[in-house]
Amino acid sequence: MTPTDTARPSAAPIQAKPLRHPGRWIAAAVVLALAAWFIIGALNNDNYGWDVYRQYLLDTRIATAALHTLALTVLSMVIGVVLGVVLAVMRMSPNPVLRAVAWVYLWVFRGTPVYVQLVFWGLMGSLYQSLNLGFTEIDLQALLSNMFFLAVIGLALNEAAYMAEIVRSGIQAVPTGQMEASKALGMSWSLTMRRTVLPQAMKIIIPPTGNEVISMLKTTSLVVAVPYSLELYGRSMDIANALFDPVPMLLVAATWYLAVTSVLMIGQHYLEKHYDRGVTRELTGRQLAALADAEGSIPANMTVADNQPYRKGN
Repeated sequence: MTPTDTARPSAAPIQAKPLRHPGRWIAAAVVLALAAWFIIGALNNDNYGWDVYRQYLLDTRIATAALHTLALTVLSMVIGVVLGVVLAVMRMSPNPVLRAVAWVYLWVFRGTPVYVQLVFWGLMGSLYQSLNLGFTEIDLQALLSNMFFLAVIGLALNEAAYMAEIVRSGIQAVPTGQMEASKALGMSWSLTMRRTVLPQAMKIIIPPTGNEVISMLKTTSLVVAVPYSLELYGRSMDIANALFDPVPMLLVAATWYLAVTSVLMIGQHYLEKHYDRGVTRELTGRQLAALADAEGSIPANMTVADNQPYRKGN
């Protein structure tokens, strides 16, 4: 090495500057201005009935109706998930009869509106009064006059058709080699599903299932077709009809729906995070440094395989 080489200064690192996007800021300012204009205008508009809104927002009848809505959601989803798993297994069964029955079920319940199905369930009491088993006859009047029960059944049977496709797609997304490897280890089918397939499929099943729970919460507003009116929307409209003022009561119902949906979304986020714990990649310190330099930050699902300390610019 010559003295000239030793005296040569090292090149300064390149300082990359991000491109400016003034159009984005202008668009954001316009959107914020429009949102502020709408909110201020709505708050100053007496036709919204804000005094009635404040009076009934925490009314005990509305809170009780919200509990009924949650009960409808939970019961319908539990039955829908269980039946959906059964239908998914039937759809993947080598038995052509089971596959055909599952296909017809999905065709009917996915091909007709849920509102029409709920109206049909509400009329079930006029179609069947008793069930004749040959040796005995069961009276169905008491059961089919329970509108809460009919609302749960109507929602659950519709939901099962969608859950069946969600579960089936999640199971089929797991590579077939996983099943073959489990069989080679002597694991039974149930143990393979429990230890190998389902833990991997859950990462695919959980996100759409969470969306279905949130969607079910809002779909409960349609059970007035049964008719069942003790849930949130039906109870709000009963009060609105007595007040001859529907707008503030619609706002009350919307506020409760948003509050419960927000809680469910938070729960869905942490549930997805729980099942994503195994989705990580191990990189060497040099690889992690190169990736961090390229992306500007260290990805959350990356770990250092050789336990070397990370130094940016390595």
